[in-house]
Amino acid sequence: MRCWVLTLFYLALCLWSTTLPFKICGFNVQAFGEAKASNTRVMEILIKILARCDLSLIQEVRDSKGVAIPSLVRSLNRFDKSYSYSYLESKRLGKKSYKEQKNVVQLKDHYLYPEPEDGGANDTFSRHPFIVRVHSPATLVKDFVLVGHHTCPKHAMKEIDELYGVFQEISKKWKTQNVMFLGDLNAGCTYITVKGWRSIRLRNDPKFNWLIGDDADTTVREKSHCAYDRIIIHGKVLNSGIVPGSAKPFNFKTEFRLSEEEALEVSDHYPVEVDLKPSHRYFLRNEL
Repeated sequence: MRCWVLTLFYLALCLWSTTLPFKICGFNVQAFGEAKASNTRVMEILIKILARCDLSLIQEVRDSKGVAIPSLVRSLNRFDKSYSYSYLESKRLGKKSYKEQKNVVQLKDHYLYPEPEDGGANDTFSRHPFIVRVHSPATLVKDFVLVGHHTCPKHAMKEIDELYGVFQEISKKWKTQNVMFLGDLNAGCTYITVKGWRSIRLRNDPKFNWLIGDDADTTVREKSHCAYDRIIIHGKVLNSGIVPGSAKPFNFKTEFRLSEEEALEVSDHYPVEVDLKPSHRYFLRNEL
């Protein structure tokens, strides 16, 4: 798995019923670019996956010409015209020949976690977390922060640990405790040792709730069983706003009756997802 890839933070906001939960997804699409976007069969499956979600973090987007994501958004909007999907780009990120790009839409504020003052010589992150402040009037939790991150496998332990510092900065900057981390953290199998787990602050502080557990499998290949992709939340309000038992990988291979070969054309990862409870007060006011 390469460290230096394009990443997209993609937000799909739709006109959804307030009686339904608000689904947040994180999906490493594996080298999503012009070639994959032109594959009709792959795009049909990808659209079905993403159309289930109200907000999606999409990772491993390699789109130097800038055509894959606009094509995906147009296809999503044609798939169900009662929904409206959009995105907002930030600058590309990364340190070597591959760059990252993270996109987001309809937010109160956002920023890229800053590099150290030494110009990055002692930087922990291969790609800096992209931080988004969201307001959601139709869910029980109204305001929360999303942190999209994709670790470099060989530095996964250090990067996950440093997300604790990211949380501290967010808490100070925006005066909030309600923060969700999501993405391909490479948080499993050989990338994290037993000793490594004990040193990760984000793991050992009981206030952080790891919604996707170590026994989950977020990989498509039958020969692997690793919980690489995670959703981690902090904050009493955000915890109380989660639909119990909704956090899980979405096995699109089984759901759409695909062979392993067909599923791998889409990605070698399953998306992870979690639902936010709808606001009953908001719903009742609209019923009057």
